[in-house]
Amino acid sequence: MQIEKLGNEKMKVAVLGAGYWGKNLVRVFSQLGVLSVVCDSDTGVLKEMRGLYQGLVCTTDYNDILKDSSIKVVAIATPAESHFILAKAALLAGKDLFIEKPLAMVLKEGEELVGLAKKRNKILMVGHILYYHPAVIKLKQLVEQGVIGKIQYIYSNRLNIGRLRTQENILWSFAPHDISAMLMFTGEPPLRVSSFGEAYLNKKVYDTTLTTLEFKNGIKGHIFVSWLHPFKEQKLVIVGSKAMAVFDDMAVDKLFLYFHKIEWKEGRVPVAHKADYEIVPVEKKEPLMEELRHFLCCVAERKDPHTDGLEGVRVLKILNMCEESLCMKK
Repeated sequence: MQIEKLGNEKMKVAVLGAGYWGKNLVRVFSQLGVLSVVCDSDTGVLKEMRGLYQGLVCTTDYNDILKDSSIKVVAIATPAESHFILAKAALLAGKDLFIEKPLAMVLKEGEELVGLAKKRNKILMVGHILYYHPAVIKLKQLVEQGVIGKIQYIYSNRLNIGRLRTQENILWSFAPHDISAMLMFTGEPPLRVSSFGEAYLNKKVYDTTLTTLEFKNGIKGHIFVSWLHPFKEQKLVIVGSKAMAVFDDMAVDKLFLYFHKIEWKEGRVPVAHKADYEIVPVEKKEPLMEELRHFLCCVAERKDPHTDGLEGVRVLKILNMCEESLCMKK
């Protein structure tokens, strides 16, 4: 079935929130030929959207979308604290739903959305974009093929300067991407989670956090996130028994393998023998395009997305564990 069709009808998607990230959803849905309506409270943003997309319907009233029976698909890219209320309203109005991470700010609310989507037989997908990144998909294949060996440690850095929030802290803003990726590679939730961080600009909002995770299969990892960093960095490193892999989303070439070797001198002293890195070829595809294409296919074919509501809840559970750990250290 073609993704632009829903049954015998042309699929019509409404995007709620056309700001920093929402404008990217608008662009890709337009390229996929399904964009119908954009809703945003900022009339200046809507004026910009009208200038970019000829014939686009714009509104500041979300109820216009909810009441329109011809619009069966909604994508939400508003601030995280509004996700639950807006997502619930969309599901109750009979819309299939794509929602940017995190699914909600409260675990119970995330679980409610999953239950509601199931009850209403609606597609619910969360925007965990690394699942659809060609380099991450390739890295997962290398792990499954045994190229890296047994995973021993995973760590990620998601760092930048700017786009500061006053409600959603850095943990909720940046870490969902890396939590979902770690769940992908480990195949299980962590047994223990510990987080610490600091709020420098606003006493109630963490600007930087470091989270450590321990898994039942022996894998350990950490996630370092900050929006008070001198430059942008997005890296995920997997240390295996045979090789080390680096996913660097800021580099032109995204995926690298290092076949360093450790030898024991006289059986007692470990000596590292460094090797040059190898570039792993990766398909040149836009992750967001792949993610939204997958979503539309799931809507058309009525199948569960890779990052469905249950996946969103799994990430929420870990975020809550991190938040509890932060509160204990105050």
